[in-house]
Amino acid sequence: MARSPVFPPRAAKRPHLLTQHGDVRNDDYFWLRDDSRQSPEVLGYLRAENDYCMQTMAPLEQFQQALYDEMVARLPKKESSVPWQRNGYRYRQCFDENAEYPVWQRQPAELNNGDEWQVLLDCNNRAQGGAYYDLGALSISPDNRLMAVTEDRVSRRQYQLHVKDLANDIWLNDTVTDLSGSVVWANDSATFYYVKKHSVTLLPYQVWRHRLGDAAENDELVYQEEDNRFYVGIYKSRSTEFVIIALHSTSTSEAWLLDANDASAVPQCFLEREAQHEYDLDHFQAQFWVRSNRDGKNFGLYCSPETNQDKWAVVQAASHTVMVEDFTLFTHWVVIEERENGLAQLRLVDSRNGRQQRLVFDDPAWVVWTSNNHEPDNEWLRYVYTSMTRPQTVFEMNMRTGERRLLKQQEVFGFDSQHYQSDRIWIDARDGVKVPVSLVWRKDKFTTGQNPLLVYGYGAYGESIDADFSTTRLSLLDRGFVYAIAHVRGGGELGQSWYEQGKLSHKPNTFNDFIDVCEALLARGLGAPDQLYAMGGSAGGLLVGAVANLRPELFRGVLAQVPFVDVVTTMLDESLPLTTGEYEEWGDPHILEDYWAIKAWSPYDQVTPQVYPHMMVTTGLHDSQVQYWEPAKWVARLRELKTDDHLLLLWTDLDTGHGGKSGRYQYYDTVALECAFLIGLAEQRLG
Repeated sequence: MARSPVFPPRAAKRPHLLTQHGDVRNDDYFWLRDDSRQSPEVLGYLRAENDYCMQTMAPLEQFQQALYDEMVARLPKKESSVPWQRNGYRYRQCFDENAEYPVWQRQPAELNNGDEWQVLLDCNNRAQGGAYYDLGALSISPDNRLMAVTEDRVSRRQYQLHVKDLANDIWLNDTVTDLSGSVVWANDSATFYYVKKHSVTLLPYQVWRHRLGDAAENDELVYQEEDNRFYVGIYKSRSTEFVIIALHSTSTSEAWLLDANDASAVPQCFLEREAQHEYDLDHFQAQFWVRSNRDGKNFGLYCSPETNQDKWAVVQAASHTVMVEDFTLFTHWVVIEERENGLAQLRLVDSRNGRQQRLVFDDPAWVVWTSNNHEPDNEWLRYVYTSMTRPQTVFEMNMRTGERRLLKQQEVFGFDSQHYQSDRIWIDARDGVKVPVSLVWRKDKFTTGQNPLLVYGYGAYGESIDADFSTTRLSLLDRGFVYAIAHVRGGGELGQSWYEQGKLSHKPNTFNDFIDVCEALLARGLGAPDQLYAMGGSAGGLLVGAVANLRPELFRGVLAQVPFVDVVTTMLDESLPLTTGEYEEWGDPHILEDYWAIKAWSPYDQVTPQVYPHMMVTTGLHDSQVQYWEPAKWVARLRELKTDDHLLLLWTDLDTGHGGKSGRYQYYDTVALECAFLIGLAEQRLG
């Protein structure tokens, strides 16, 4: 029996005029914005889109389930992390068989691999009764008797804090709501600090002090940030002598110090903010350690017993080619995380004699980072290494002798690295700039010029998209896909200048780089010209939305995940989360020049009557980073204006936000849907 045709829903058109700088924009779908997320009409429309998506994907329902099953089957049923030591205890997190969430455990360090572990927190129990759960922080008091946790049950990144008496296994009455995920104990183990979020904008802007046993309404405001371009965070120094208040905008930093031994401490500014000066701060062995861009865009590392910049000693000088990204302090060593030619590196510096060495890796592209080095009086460095053909691997290295131990490699059932190949190439963009690209494919599935090619891009905030391993990607590679990461300008892969060349007025470079990479990969035979797919999420969703407007004929399909596409309208509304902190990234459309520059590439504003690729757009109703109505409005406008009969699907997860489902297995629901869409197009089973 023939299947009845499925027709997409059509959002009602309700003219809504938006005027700025004398320019009038008519937004017929503005009504889809509902801050309460309870409007029956809006929810009805989103559900209708979900129904249409499921009806369209129905021919692949069994295949989608098979994809989900194979993704889940790659995971070990039970799993434990490599234990790490901190303040006299060893910690680990474990997944019980078929559990969605981890169990956090500890044991006294002297047990030395004993089987007796105390359960600190069973996240499965904490998550019961809700569709979403995220543990933001689990912080143990200095005396090891108390535990503070922050939890998000809505997916808006608004956390609630609770405290447990571990000695007596009871939860205390100390509770705080609407805060960011972090919490830091003072050294008296009776006082802690947390960061409050603004109730409307969700900006983290206040630091509060809580004393155990006090009601939250009696907590003390310690610091409030008045400039809404800045985000507030807190952490404890390596020395444990300070609680550090960190303030960051896109281009400027400031840090304040709280004496961790004084439960009534007043914050003291370390170094006053200065436009375009960014710095990160730590303290250890009576020295302040500062990562700063004062001498170069790619940052250097300095140390000094004083805050006076004139007294800072150079540990690692700023370089034009090497980006200093982070550092970890040990009693006799400093480990610097840096990046050169787009690849993450680890540099070891012996603080006693200044001798340096950089670890050497073999893959064409990789990512490496330090992990769980909580004990500074230690000569063993723990780090994690992975590549596009190697699962995450935890190593320990003796910084004195060079001895290296393999502690654990991620289990991936059914995976054999010998079947896969990765590469890193450089593509000439239209203005002569060379753009790095990381690639991976399955050897026995590759035929020059005939494979489906999926290109992923991001290109924003100076964030580097690294060539790491993905278990879900295997489902695409095993079906013949070549997967590429285009490290376009706007990211941080090639240092600060690379970032600056893809932001503000230079934002079109991001889109041009992506298009040029795609065309060059096809020209090299790394994909079939009629089987090119683009994928990006959040700011990467902006990227693929822009290139879909610019070069729709280039792509067979586009996957836009939680895409930031209504840039002009969002950046004009300071009540929305993140808006004011983004002016230094995209521009401020209240300024005439910025307005026209943003409008020229904003995906929603540039939808035109033309043929578009097949598209799947995903979002979450409770997304705090990119509000759900942006992708919903975008799909509605595309439906109205596009001149083709290609698929256009909107899937809204009505229970989650920016990161999708929170459970270990639930997460793969949407991933399987997205992969079924891409494979269905490639195999002519859709479209």
